[in-house]
Amino acid sequence: MWVAAIGILINGFTAWLFMKGQKEDLNIKGAFMHMAADAAVALGVVIAGFIIKLTHYNWIDPVMCFVIIIVVVWGTRGLLKDSVNPALDAVPEGVSIAKVKNYLKNVKGVTAVYDLHIWGMSTTQIALSVHLLVPDHQNDAILLEIRDQLHEQFEITHPTIQIIRDEKTMAYKKDCISG
Repeated sequence: MWVAAIGILINGFTAWLFMKGQKEDLNIKGAFMHMAADAAVALGVVIAGFIIKLTHYNWIDPVMCFVIIIVVVWGTRGLLKDSVNPALDAVPEGVSIAKVKNYLKNVKGVTAVYDLHIWGMSTTQIALSVHLLVPDHQNDAILLEIRDQLHEQFEITHPTIQIIRDEKTMAYKKDCISG
């Protein structure tokens, strides 16, 4: 029980250190959950040991093991869900592909948006690739504006934007992709 009590302190303190960063980074959230689960397991050991010492009911030990299993599985289901999207290159939670597309369509000079893809590069960085039809494209000012707005409005940090100047090029590109 004393060793488990020390484990509560050490793992609890370590979990506390990770607590702040867990909201922004999935890896830190995983470390936080791991340390919090270790502290909970140690607490279960202390409680079970104390009850067994008082009552001599040894069956408390396996019951506490099942309680701990349920708590850990229930507590980590969200982490599992959050880690599936990056593994599948899905649009990160909190980013609306429809809103991003709507923003891009409404940028002055953009007449069409094609092949828009958004995915998480890591747990803290979002990438985007898109083809924009901009018939009057003369300089890169539009690219800088779009890059800055994507970062400011949608937290997209790695945009790759291809400017197409005429519809014929886009039609050729569509044929190449679909054919």
